[in-house]
Amino acid sequence: MEKLFEKIANGGSDFLVNLVVSLLILIIGFKIVSLLEKSFKKEHKFSKLDPSVKSFIVSFIIIGLKVLLCIMALTNLGVPSATIITLFGSCALAVGLALQGGLSNLAGGLMILIFKPFKVGDYISANGYEGYVKSVTMFYTCLVSLDNKVLQLPNGNLSNSEITNYTMNKLRMLDIRVSVSYDSDIKKVKDVLSKVANNYDLILKDKDINIRLKEMSDSSLIFIFRAWVNTKDYWTAFYDINELIKESLDKNKIEIPYPQMDIHMKK
Repeated sequence: MEKLFEKIANGGSDFLVNLVVSLLILIIGFKIVSLLEKSFKKEHKFSKLDPSVKSFIVSFIIIGLKVLLCIMALTNLGVPSATIITLFGSCALAVGLALQGGLSNLAGGLMILIFKPFKVGDYISANGYEGYVKSVTMFYTCLVSLDNKVLQLPNGNLSNSEITNYTMNKLRMLDIRVSVSYDSDIKKVKDVLSKVANNYDLILKDKDINIRLKEMSDSSLIFIFRAWVNTKDYWTAFYDINELIKESLDKNKIEIPYPQMDIHMKK
């Protein structure tokens, strides 16, 4: 470092040249790194890797290249390599102590990649947030919500929280409660609901369809309607089936009760 200060004090032309070269290294190098990052993110790069692993590795490589460029620029200015290593080591220690959450996020990202509770493209919910997984970087997992909001969740918190993955399995079960009045004929209700299930194309007919009386509540009979669909069709089927059940019950004059209270007054 003393040599560096001597060169600055003497205003040597060599130092000015080295300074210009170092700036060019940083400017051109960061530009190349930016281009490499865009190239790595293209689909044909790392094609054999899981998308989650790919995004994490790309993030790690880009940060490493930027650190390497800084080292090259400092070396070109005449800063001894031992000094650079000591400097980066001190900075890393200071940053690590100041930003322990960052290290936690890094460890959390590794845990996510190892245990794979989700991958890029899955729809998950965690910590009160939900959305499609867009990327898993060194420190954050990026989600895109149904209304197109971008959510950045720290990996440390995410790896230690309860995660619900809605799309990991290929099949999901529709589980719908159907309430009808006590005057309804049980067999007729089951027949009507069975026709809805058997006539709807998205319901998988090779899987069990379960339509049974579940309970007798205070003001209604409650049936369960359970059937399997492909995960990608779940929400379409869920809304369609609800509409079809309502239409079929009305058509067959099966009453859907609403909350009511009988009041008896004594004179």
